[in-house]
Order: sequence, then structure tokens, then C-alpha cells
Amino acid sequence: MVEIKVPPLGESISEATIASIVKKVGSSVKTDELLIELETDKVTLEINAPCNGTIELLNIKEGDTVVVGQVIGSIKEGVSTGNATPTVQTAAPVQATSHNALAPSVNRIVHENNINPSEISGTGKDGRITKGDALAHLESPKSEEKSESNSDRKDDIVRMTKLRQTVAKRLKESQNTAAILTTFNEVDMSSVMKLRSQYQDEFQKRYGIKVGFMSFFIKACVTALKELPAVNAEIRGETIVYKNYCDIGVAVGTENGLVVPVVKDANKMSIFELEKAVYDYGIKARDGQITLEDMKGGTFTISNGGVYGSLLSTPIINPPQSAILGMHTIQKRPVVVGDQIVIRPMMYLALSYDHRIIDGKEAVTFLIRVKQMLEDPARLVLGI
Repeated sequence: MVEIKVPPLGESISEATIASIVKKVGSSVKTDELLIELETDKVTLEINAPCNGTIELLNIKEGDTVVVGQVIGSIKEGVSTGNATPTVQTAAPVQATSHNALAPSVNRIVHENNINPSEISGTGKDGRITKGDALAHLESPKSEEKSESNSDRKDDIVRMTKLRQTVAKRLKESQNTAAILTTFNEVDMSSVMKLRSQYQDEFQKRYGIKVGFMSFFIKACVTALKELPAVNAEIRGETIVYKNYCDIGVAVGTENGLVVPVVKDANKMSIFELEKAVYDYGIKARDGQITLEDMKGGTFTISNGGVYGSLLSTPIINPPQSAILGMHTIQKRPVVVGDQIVIRPMMYLALSYDHRIIDGKEAVTFLIRVKQMLEDPARLVLGI
């Protein structure tokens, strides 16, 4: 017998939740094949088969809490399917015959609504069913008819994931600890949009990716952070720690909740390097591959609610950082330019900051500097 153990989960993480059991007792498995998905308070991890064989024992079920090094099952090495006598039968998640193993969030939707995954069209990588695919299937006319035929009033009680619990705890802690204020401004995105349009084809041919907005915002924030170091600092006990580097967190929404991968040493990077870093994190977030190392550190965060259509919001600081910039949707609005009313693509900006360390003057000045650089992108190149 070869034991199945909970692997190391990362720095300062000692326990995890069984999110999904992909292979059940009696299943034939190959070395490194996915067996179980774990959820920690930061990321989703996988337990893979340590050898070829047949699963003989699983002494856990979905929702259980496990610790590093815990033996949660065993594999009978080198035995084919059908020769194993199951010791403990556990509930395995429903799997589609034409898709990869279901993500925990998709698995919950499938179980709770008694859906056959083969009826859902997967739009994710390699045909994987995403949470959006499952929700869209529920909203389809056929699903609605099925729901109406079973219209008993009921509550769906779903346990919060470790990630969701941690996000809730940290954000509430931020509200309870920091003296949070938010200042607002708006930026005319005409110049950035014109620059992107003018050089997009050449940029894509040279670098293989498109240039977006986030790289311009990171570049503008880095410049402003150098001028106003308190916005890049943190309170540590009775001291203020000023950072001589800019590690910019980029908030990304995933199926399992909010994650904030960090672009390290952003102050040393070009527009292309920033764009590539953001692009790579976007791919990793989509595929559930964001790691603990990706999210380590961070001196300042940028959150883009505009991708969801948000016109205005007050972002919450990600402790121990002291500020966060909120981007929003671009909307054409009438504005006054040189005593003339013109239509321009405008975006509201919001800077939430900890008033214990950042004064109002510094916060407003920071936002104005970001606005100036975005409305005149040549400043980003010239460093003025």
C-alpha cells in the first residue's frame, strides 16, 4: 500500500478543506493523476496519485478539514481496476464524460441542481466547464421548466470556501483597523485610447500580446508612489515602513473568489513587461493556477471594477497596505474643454487610503498625478 498524504500547503498554512474528490475508491489511477482538490485560505491545490494502482481507501469526504502530512487514503500499487476491495466508499463528484474534472464551484452547482454535466457546453480551456457555463445552463429555458416543476420553497446552504472565509476576515479586519477614507477624481481616457489604437498592431506583432489599460495605470501609479512615498508605506506597530520598491497587486476575480497576484518590482518594468505580467496572471487566474508565491507581498493594489461595468465604487484596502486604487468603466460623457462642451471617454477613479498614515493632501495629490499622466501619456515615457 502507498499512502495518500496532504502535501505542504505553503508558508504559514497548516490546514485545508477537501473541495472535490475526483477519484473514488476502486478507481484505477496513474502516477500524477489528479485525485483530490484542496482549498486553502489563499489558493486551490491538487493531490495527485503517488503511483500507479487502484484506490483502496479514502477516509475523508468533501468539506472535511485536513492538515499537512495527514494520511487521507491509500493506493494498492500496480493493481488494476476491479481487483480492489473498497474499505471506505466516499462520495465522488459528478464528472462529465467529455470534459475535464469539474472545478469545486461547478461541482457544487451540478450536485445542488441535479444536473448532468454532459448537458452543459464547456467554454473553458480544453472544454472545461466553467462556473459561468453552469450558471448559464441553469438560466436556460429548459432548466427553468425543470425548476418550475419542482417549485418547492427551499434554501440552498453552501459552506464558504477557505478563500472566501479569508477574504471576508481580512476585509472586515481592514475596516475595523484602518481609518479608511476615499477620494475621487475622473480621467479623460482619450489620449491612452488613441495611443493604444495607433500602436496596437505593431505592439502585438512585436510582443505577441495586445496592450491594455492596466499597464498604463500601473506605470502612472508607480510614478506617483515615488513622489508620495506614504501611499506606498505601511504601519508596523508604532513605526512607519517606507518601501523603496513598488510591488503592485492586481485584484482578479476567479471562480473561487478574489485573488491579488503581485507584479513585483513594477518600478523597474517597461509597459510591455507590465502588460506581459498582467496577461500571464490573467491566464493563470482563469486556469486556477495562481500560487502562494504569486500573491506574496504587495505595497499597493489596483482593482478594476470597470470590467464588470461598475461606474463608481469605494475599494477596501488590502492590509497591511495603506491604499488601493479603483478603476471603473469608461463611459462617454459631456465635459468642458476650453470653454467648449465635448464628448469624451471618461473614467471615475477612486483612491481609498488609511488616514492614519496618509493625509488628505497626499491622497488628492496622488490621484491628480495619476490623472495627469494618463491624460498625457508622454509623461510616462519622459518621466515627468
